Amino acid sequence: MSARLTLIAAVSADGFISRGSGVPWDLPADKTHFREQTADKWLLLGRRTFEEMKGWFTPGHHPMVLTHDASLRVPRGQTVASVTQAVHLATDAGEAEIFCLGGSEIYAASMPHGHRLIITHVHEILGGGLPFPVISPREWEPVMRRSHPADEEHAQSFEIVTYHHVVRRGYDLAA
Repeated sequence: MSARLTLIAAVSADGFISRGSGVPWDLPADKTHFREQTADKWLLLGRRTFEEMKGWFTPGHHPMVLTHDASLRVPRGQTVASVTQAVHLATDAGEAEIFCLGGSEIYAASMPHGHRLIITHVHEILGGGLPFPVISPREWEPVMRRSHPADEEHAQSFEIVTYHHVVRRGYDLAA
């Protein structure tokens, strides 16, 4: 059985993950959730996201950087040329799940292969930036929700929603 691919992201109310670089929110509860979900996992991310996250990876992480630059050195990880290659490498290593961390182009390439989404829907309008792919209700079903109000540590309210890929009539739309 192939490793499952989970996309995890924080997305604005108008569908953006960033204004151009970095995460535009400081949401400590979401950071904790993100770290818990991705602990000791194989991670798929683009080169720019990899550069922005340097110093964040723990010894249990195995980053796979989707890039055209095969000469890029990835400590405790490797480069990959496609989402499919990343899934095959993780599967061959006995991994049950990979987490896609973005950026925008990597999310778009990963979405057709995804099994699960863990999306922090941030209740803020960014008005532009780097988009997350549209979450089609025909393809993705919300199975769990957890709301968090704005408070002294969180300028924005947000909701963490887990979606599972819909399988209809015995056919997996992600296949």
